[in-house]
Amino acid sequence: MPPSDTTSEPRTLTTVLNAIDILRALMHLDSAGVTELANHLGESKSTTYTYLKSLEKGGLVTQIDNDYRLSYDMLIFGEYVRNQSSLYTIGRDEIDSIATETGQYAHLVVEKNGRGHNLYKSKGEQAVGDDYQMAKFQQRDYLHITASGKAILAYLPRERVEEIVDQHGLPARTERTITSKERLFEELADIREQGYSQNDEEEIEGFQAIGAPIRSREGAVLGSISVSGPKSMFGSESEYQKIVDLVVKTANVVEVNVNMSKRSSEIIQDTN
Repeated sequence: MPPSDTTSEPRTLTTVLNAIDILRALMHLDSAGVTELANHLGESKSTTYTYLKSLEKGGLVTQIDNDYRLSYDMLIFGEYVRNQSSLYTIGRDEIDSIATETGQYAHLVVEKNGRGHNLYKSKGEQAVGDDYQMAKFQQRDYLHITASGKAILAYLPRERVEEIVDQHGLPARTERTITSKERLFEELADIREQGYSQNDEEEIEGFQAIGAPIRSREGAVLGSISVSGPKSMFGSESEYQKIVDLVVKTANVVEVNVNMSKRSSEIIQDTN
């Protein structure tokens, strides 16, 4: 039975946490030998080797020559988690549709532990930056640098945004990235007023993006969608507004369908 003192921190197993650190390190490094991984983690070679062999026996790590990497079994976990999300199963067709219509990359994003996770992405025919987009899909984004992230931050409680900023900071990607908490909250207020967010070369120079939130019936933010592409794609005011209208409309369609599925509460619990 759980301890009666619910205010105390629950017990954790250091061995499990260390194993998770190794899995994350292998994802970051792509592959690594025992020595490289031990140095990366600040652990002894013998300890690192023991963890690797345990993870290999469990099917989560595989050895190729002298290097270790994540195994294909990891795909099973990832696909299972994604397919359990009604936001994904309901939203993916709409993301495909908006990517096709704009010709650019479209993303479906959720927040977990203060970072943005790309739940799904779709590529239009004129989209560029494939290598970057592939790497982006495998990473956890800072929320303040992307249109999708800012669309989520705008509808989180202020105290939660404060926690996220205190934990992760506001690191700059370009000269246009927001690095001031005061400036961030000003922009989040603008997003709530206009109903959409933008990333104006704040993540990559020469690239822009438009994002919009997906919310529950109670107003909690479930995730967001965005369309991104070269700055030239947003050229004229009419072209810019066309993309804004399309992103907001698509987010609204996903929002209605998710809320009608009566499973939005599951998404809220998963992002807490």
